[in-house]
Parts: sequence; structure tokens; C-alpha cells
Amino acid sequence: MRKEEFYVLNSLYNGSIGRAGCTYDVEATKALNDTDIYNKLVKTGYIEKESGSLTKTGLEALEPYRVNNAVILAAGASTRFIPLSLEQPKGLFEVKGERLIERQIKQLQDAGIKNITVVLGYKKEMFYYLEDKYGVKFIINDSFNIKNNIESLYLARKELKNTYICVSDSYYIENPFNRFEYRTFYSGYYGRVSSDEVYADIDVDDRIVKIKRDINEGNVLMGHSFWNKDFSDSFINLIEQIRDGGQYNNCYWELLLMDRLHDLAPIHFKQYKQGNIFEFDYFDELRKFDSQYLGHTHSEIIRNIKLVFRCDEEDIVDFRNVSEGMTNTSFIFKIDGVDYIYRHPGDGTESIINRRNEKKSLIKAKEAGVDPTYIYADVNEGWKISVFIPEFREPDYNSFEDSKKILTVLRKLHKADITADYGMKPWEDALDMEKLLEKKDPVCFVQYEGLKNSIGQLYKMTLGDGVKKCFCHGDTYKPNWMIKPDGSVILIDWEYSGYSDPGIDVGYYVVDAMYDFDKAEEFIREYLQEEYNETTRFHYMAYVAIIAYYWFVWAMYRESCGADMGEALENWRDMAVKYAEYLLK
Repeated sequence: MRKEEFYVLNSLYNGSIGRAGCTYDVEATKALNDTDIYNKLVKTGYIEKESGSLTKTGLEALEPYRVNNAVILAAGASTRFIPLSLEQPKGLFEVKGERLIERQIKQLQDAGIKNITVVLGYKKEMFYYLEDKYGVKFIINDSFNIKNNIESLYLARKELKNTYICVSDSYYIENPFNRFEYRTFYSGYYGRVSSDEVYADIDVDDRIVKIKRDINEGNVLMGHSFWNKDFSDSFINLIEQIRDGGQYNNCYWELLLMDRLHDLAPIHFKQYKQGNIFEFDYFDELRKFDSQYLGHTHSEIIRNIKLVFRCDEEDIVDFRNVSEGMTNTSFIFKIDGVDYIYRHPGDGTESIINRRNEKKSLIKAKEAGVDPTYIYADVNEGWKISVFIPEFREPDYNSFEDSKKILTVLRKLHKADITADYGMKPWEDALDMEKLLEKKDPVCFVQYEGLKNSIGQLYKMTLGDGVKKCFCHGDTYKPNWMIKPDGSVILIDWEYSGYSDPGIDVGYYVVDAMYDFDKAEEFIREYLQEEYNETTRFHYMAYVAIIAYYWFVWAMYRESCGADMGEALENWRDMAVKYAEYLLK
């Protein structure tokens, strides 16, 4: 069957189920206005002449094109959609009074697509009500935080037949779905977009021949796609070939399509009129589309900002994501032309961080002139607001001049007349976190018993050696240092601060820089200056191992809470082992 004939028959079918006048792509609209095609289908017995309705023969002709099911991808955390995505998945946002994913499910069901599978990951439990309300099925992608929707499609591979592939955050003004589809396609429109979208070059038959980015105008790929069985099989086969390599772990499936287009069955571009398909990549885009989000977002985070600054919601603008830290997630926003940064606490941090003590430290650090950025911190919920510093650089671990700048601040902090009744105890704190871990897995630490004993021995050797406690930062890795253009230095993030051993601050910088023994001794000597001797040298070298061990255990705990610590976990363990063996040999 020619595609033009299919479009006419499909239109008549839609009319027979009460969907006359539903949304058509550009090519289908042209076919429906061609009377020659209609008359030919009447002559061949596909359309009843008198009534103009679809005949049994016509319906049978459509059957090979039947859509089997739909898969909706909803596993991602939508980190660009800060701050709302911190509170709920984007697919559950209300747009024009209707949740995005619910609107899409209802549009699919109205088109006769009843078999719907939703792939979940981030805050998956918030979607569970959909099973009872709409009869959808679920597949869980537990790797959503380290892998992207290629993994979701792999997990859903048994569902891939003649299948709609949808994303939970698409919004269609009119229903684009059909009970029958002629061929594999990716939907979209011709136009300009400001965001980093994907574009397609097509041939005379609308087949996609190249996919590209970084252009200003063209065929924008946006919204849903339809895969016929041939394309589904070829895509599954390709995923199975590349999956173990890891190259595409954290990629959208469109990137695989871009790189391996010619290894797949044909896929076409289905053009809709611009203005029917919307995807909201950023919060400010949603505000433009739905004015309710200007005045009342129903967001606790926005409410927090509003109360601190005594402003209206519409005054809070220009939200920008910041790369997720190891402990928390942060984003930037603007009020009255000034940039601020909001810190949202990570899962599980309430068990290892005392937010009340952190607030005390923030105030002390501001008074000492070490961190002037502090605005407000909530001790109950763990969020914090600070002034955003736009122009700075992190220290270069290979620069001795940068080391001297860092150590000048540390000496100033450690000599400040600041006391506190709290502070890190890295050895004892590591033992406490180990107990939390063993509640989840009683044998998880057995293999590290030797390392644990070595660190315990080093810790005992530092006791009573005369090194006095002082007010410390506790988390002196590179991202917490800001060197401004004028050379001044700011030290931020005081979650692990308090009255502690100064070896914590010196040692962690060494650990994060992964200094060898000579570089570590050079750094320690510069810090101690006239106080450098064999006793103090051993103390600070020992604390390199002790604090590395603490962060290693911390990383294991964070991963048990769902965080991805990447290579940092192994680096901390290796530094703990390396320095413990060196000092105890």
C-alpha cells in the first residue's frame, strides 16, 4: 500500500472511532486533500462509495500497520529542570491543569493504544498510582543515575515491536497518536529552537539520512517516535552489541541513532506543524508556556527562596543547574540582577551531617572573613542559600603558588579564636558509618578489615603527640576553594566543619590532589613552617591516610543510598592503603 493511500484509510478509521479532525502530520494532510487517491480507493473496494466509510477490505488492509503498544520513558531525574525536578519527576508536572504523563497516557488510550509500559527510575514511587488509575505497566531502571535512556530501552526490549517510543515530559496540543502507523518515524517540525536540540537531514522520501546538532534551523526532532518491528529488532541488536562497552551508558538513544544511523532499519521524519509539540527543558520555558508557574509553582524550594528574600515568585528567575556535588545538589537563581546559589541536601545526608552545627560554622566562617557568601541555612531541612561567585578558579594541584594561597587561608582559619562543641572525628565517624553500612549488608566490610586495623593503629599513634585541635573546615577538596581574579581566596561548604584535628584539612587536600610522599611532605612543611619536625610530620602524614579512609567509608555509605561516587571511592581507598603502608612499614 502506498503511503498516501494509507493516510486516507487511516483518516477514515479515526473518523469511525470518533476521532475525526485529529492532528495530522504535514504529509498526511496533503494526501487527504487529494481526491484522486480517494477515488482510487473507492474503485478498489477499500472505501464504500455511498457512505464514504471504510470497508472490511479497507480495514484488513490497515491491519499490518497496527500499533502494538507504547513505551513511555520516565526514568530520568531531569537535572536541567532545576529546581522543580528536585521535588518530583518532570513527567508529573501539571501543565495547563493536567499532569504531563497523564495527558500523554490518555491521548494514547484515546487512539486505541491500551498496552502502555512506563520505564521508571528517579522517584519511581511517585508514579505508582498510574497503575490503578490507567492500567499501565512498569519497568524499573535502577541505574537511571549513571545510565541514560538507552539503558531504559534495553530493559524494555521485550516490549519493542510496532511500538510508540514516548518521553514523559512531552506536551501535545492535539493528540498525535494513531491506531495504525505506516512506517518508522521520529516526529518533529521545521523551525528554529534556542536550546540544544537534535536536527535531521532527510531525502525526498523523508527518510532521515543524517542527524546533527549545533545548527540554528532545520528539521527539529521532538516528541514521540514510532518503531516498526524491523527497526525495533535492529535497535535491540545494536544495543546488545555496544552495551558492555560503556560508551553510550550516559547517553540519550538519539546519540546512538546519530552515530549508527546506517546500522539500523530506515527511520523517517514525520513533520508536524510547529506549535503542536512541546518539550520543556528548563523551568523558565514552562513559565512562558503556562503562566500559573509565574505566581504559584507549588514548589517548597521556591517558597523557601521567596520567604528568605521577601519577594514574589515571579521575581525569582534565570534558574541554572550546577553540577551535582558529592553530598548535595545545587542550582543558581537570580533576584534583582544578583545571582545566588541554593544547596539542596542529598539523600541520606541527614544521618551523617548535623545541619545545626553547619549553620553555626557558616556564621563563624563569615565573621572570620573566610567565607563571605553565606545568606541563610535551614537546620531542619538542610537547604542553604549563598551569594554566587561568578568569577573564580579552582586551585591547581601542581602549582606551589596556589598551595601557598590555600595554606595561608588554612593557617588563618586554624589560628582564629573560634571554638565549637562539635567537629569531625574521622576515625570514630568512620566506625559509625561502618555500622550504618553493616545494617544494610553485614559482610560488606570484611574485605577491608586489614586496612581498618592499619588506620586504627595510625590514629592511636597520633594521640598525645601535642598537635592541638582548632576550628577546621573538614572538606578541603578542590571544588570548595575559590581563587578570585584579584588573588583572594574563599573557602565554601562547611558541612563537615567544627573543632577538630588540623590534620583533617591538610590531609584531605593531599588526598584529593593524590600527592606522592615527597609532594605531601612539601605541602605539610609549607603549612607548618617553623613548627615542622619529625613528630608533626608524622602526625600530618598519618592524617592523610586517616582522612582518606574516612572518605572511603563515606563513599561506600553514599553509594548504599543510591549515589554514584565514580572513581573517587577507589582513589580514597588507594590513598588510605598507600599512606598506611608507607608509615607503618
